[in-house]
Amino acid sequence: MVTPLRHTAELSALSNDELLDLHQLIRDSVEVLKQTFHPQGFNIGINLGEAGGAGIREHLHYHVVPRWNGDTNYMPVTGETKVLPESLDETYQRIAPSFSKNLRKS
Repeated sequence: MVTPLRHTAELSALSNDELLDLHQLIRDSVEVLKQTFHPQGFNIGINLGEAGGAGIREHLHYHVVPRWNGDTNYMPVTGETKVLPESLDETYQRIAPSFSKNLRKS
């Protein structure tokens, strides 16, 4: 998940610099996930407002989801269950060093 530093629910409320920072972080996130998990594609999306599916209406954020050919993504819809191949702590430990390295380059 990628969020702007400033708390807002509206894209139009973000300055050009904030939008640029946000999209640079999305780009960096894709690169870190590519290096770490070797996905074959990505879903990148944003849900705005309650009707748009935003879980936290007052704060916009982007989802950056790595995908692989043949993966299934029906568990949340049919079983109200999410399949995680590893704990979030393990995932954090795997990607944190790459984020630190990539962010120093920017």
